[in-house]
Amino acid sequence: MILIIPARYASTRLPGKPLADVAGRPLIQRVYDSAVKSGATEIIIATDDERVRRAAENFGARAVMTSTGHRSGTDRLAEVIEKLAIGSDEIVINLQGDEPLMPPQLIREVADKLAFHKDAQVATACHALHDRETLTNPHVVKVVRDAEGYALYFSRAAIPWPREIMAGKGGGEVQAFRHIGLYAYRGGFIRRYASWPPCPPEEAEQLEQLRVLWHGERIVVHETRDLPEAGVDTPEDLERVRKYFETADKRR
Repeated sequence: MILIIPARYASTRLPGKPLADVAGRPLIQRVYDSAVKSGATEIIIATDDERVRRAAENFGARAVMTSTGHRSGTDRLAEVIEKLAIGSDEIVINLQGDEPLMPPQLIREVADKLAFHKDAQVATACHALHDRETLTNPHVVKVVRDAEGYALYFSRAAIPWPREIMAGKGGGEVQAFRHIGLYAYRGGFIRRYASWPPCPPEEAEQLEQLRVLWHGERIVVHETRDLPEAGVDTPEDLERVRKYFETADKRR
């Protein structure tokens, strides 16, 4: 498997996020360190900024320059695949450049899931949730799967809607799944995906994975027992991650 880390320099809430200091190392290096432990045969940092490229090369990573005009990390992956002539059957992992706490084991499990399910073009992950507050939080993306573990739909809304529970009539514990934004793709599929325009559900929900389902392709979803720590979107997230690595580094 080839692992690509999209790392865009601009960020509304955290400008220069990939280079933010995290206990003595840039954030992008912390993500790279996690990627190395996944066992990927090759790791590439895909960036649109020379400062990120230089930082990556300084800690020994391979970096590929990409356009500043991409709408999503997946589009950035597509450019890297074209530039490096990555094979159509190669499994390509998309690990976001602000996810330094993504478990290496989960990365491998998602890749293995796609390798096993030959009729899927994409694999991703989910984690069970059981509380009403999380289910109704629009910042938490939910996924509903079919009997064989393939995605039926992703939404920011509460899906499925537990009618009896929401009506206050009992019904037991909430049974739903939180989506984890880690993806494995087949290299050739990413080329096709990038050629499709955004679809109506994708634009409504602001969830690019819906484009895959819109075109009738299958996404297999791996369920993990352990919920990964959240990535870095806000200054508060950055401080939380800094404290995590300060503690972890002292233990070594």
